[in-house]
Amino acid sequence: MIKVSVSGSFQNTTSFLQRMKNQTYLKSLERFGAQGVSALKAATPVRGGDTAADWYYEIIQRPGYFSIQWLNRNTEEPGHIPVAVLIQYGHGTKNRGYVQGIDYINPAMRPIFEQIASDMWKEVTK
Repeated sequence: MIKVSVSGSFQNTTSFLQRMKNQTYLKSLERFGAQGVSALKAATPVRGGDTAADWYYEIIQRPGYFSIQWLNRNTEEPGHIPVAVLIQYGHGTKNRGYVQGIDYINPAMRPIFEQIASDMWKEVTK
């Protein structure tokens, strides 16, 4: 026979589940989205300024899932190639040259990701 006994309360669990039900975490996602856009704008190498100015974010929410996506509207034709990606990873030129990429996205976003992880952990362990 197995006997289980429990002491204490489930108030922390109930409180956490209520916050998840009320979706209070979405306010944090808006804040992190804006912080990410600011960080990306500041870190984007500037030539014409279009790429730096065209950062934005979207919050994707589906049942049991949510995420923040940082996107950039500045594209190069043909094919709607994101200029931010060309800057990040490098690209060939029309005259068969090559422009070396500059890793500017990862260093700019690292502090944001660390803050998200820290804040979400605090939310879970309240």
